[in-house]
Amino acid sequence: MIRSLSGRFLILSIIFVMVAEILIFVPSIARFRQDYLSTRVEKAQIASLSVLAAERSRISPELAQELLDNAGVYNVALRRDAVSQLVLSSPVPGQVTTMVDLRDPTALELIRGALAQLAKPGEGVIRVLGAPTNAAGSMIDVTMPQAPLREAMVDYGLRILALSLVISVISALLLFFAVRRFMVAPVKRVVEHIEVYAQAPEDARRIITPQATISELRSAEDALAAMQKQLTGALKQKERLAQLGGAVAKISHDLRNILTTATLLTDRIEMSEDPAVKRTAPKLVNSLSRAVNLCEGTLAFGRVEEPPPSLSMVALAELVDDVLEGEKLSSNGTVEFADDVETGLTVRADSEQLFRVLGNLVRNARQAIEATGKPGCIKISAVESPDSWKIAVCDTGPGLPAKAQENLFMPFEGGVRKGGTGLGLVIASELVRGHGGELRLSRTDATGTEFIVDLPKHPLELS
Repeated sequence: MIRSLSGRFLILSIIFVMVAEILIFVPSIARFRQDYLSTRVEKAQIASLSVLAAERSRISPELAQELLDNAGVYNVALRRDAVSQLVLSSPVPGQVTTMVDLRDPTALELIRGALAQLAKPGEGVIRVLGAPTNAAGSMIDVTMPQAPLREAMVDYGLRILALSLVISVISALLLFFAVRRFMVAPVKRVVEHIEVYAQAPEDARRIITPQATISELRSAEDALAAMQKQLTGALKQKERLAQLGGAVAKISHDLRNILTTATLLTDRIEMSEDPAVKRTAPKLVNSLSRAVNLCEGTLAFGRVEEPPPSLSMVALAELVDDVLEGEKLSSNGTVEFADDVETGLTVRADSEQLFRVLGNLVRNARQAIEATGKPGCIKISAVESPDSWKIAVCDTGPGLPAKAQENLFMPFEGGVRKGGTGLGLVIASELVRGHGGELRLSRTDATGTEFIVDLPKHPLELS
């Protein structure tokens, strides 16, 4: 109960209401004391005026004492015409312990006096100075016992405390049920939806439907629904990728056998005396070797993940030349290819994986330019810094649309070409990350697109 949200609200409500009642009690008890003293002064004034009215016929001591008892005072002195007169008097049982001036008190003086009155013992005498009503004089001076005043103040305080407790309990209960109705119940509903969704997150029917009327809870439900939709979509996509991976692995297994046979047949082609065949045969052998390696890598990926790169120093200019030569054969003639890589520049990388990275980037750029039907250019350049090698693939194509930019490295989401899967950039990005580097989009607009492959020079140092 105490650890629940509504239980803590209940306890806090009682505490806060009690604090508020205390803040109300202090000025209330001060007001009560002032009214009590004012009432005694008024009764004493009436008694004194009665004595003055019967001045010619002297009143008996018994009547005088009765007037004092009725007013609840010991002595009454009245100042009239600059002369003070002790109108009524009786023996005072002790010295005056408290002095109160009711003629023009401040709120702070009244509060301080009331708290001091409660702190003092009951015995003692109070002297009160007041202003007579109806211009009956300039000042009235009264002495009275302190015990009845303190008893009345304590009784009044206890009644205020009891009322405060009742108000606190009622307010706390109302707030308790309100919190349970408007906060705890919606929160429990969200928790129940989370538990139900966790049992089968791939089931879209279990996604929460926001219904809360409280804006904060509605925002939480909206955020939860969005997260559940993304997670459900990701799980479905993961399932499709798993199925695709199984299918690709089977295809790659058979394709590897076919390519291996084709590689053996190229040995005879290399023995041809035709100059054109001699010139193209090595490239054909290299392409078939890469295809075989790709199939083997796909099989490894289907089992676990992309195999780790086998790093060595690679002549970048030669690798770039192979990439561009392969794309020239696939081009329809509208795309120009430029190589701006310094001869002799070497990078630390897996040559086959880097070939696939650059091949995917150049192929995407070529297909984008050819789709426009206009001529264009693709250029590969590289720069070396003390910490890394940066390889840039730049084209003069139409640029990437906004949707493709949002889902650039997401499988089946970042494709631009109709019928494309969007896996090229995903594979390229994963291969670059395997090198400890980063593949990023540097710019894309109407003038073209540029991707940067950033490969680190130094191995990762662990602290």
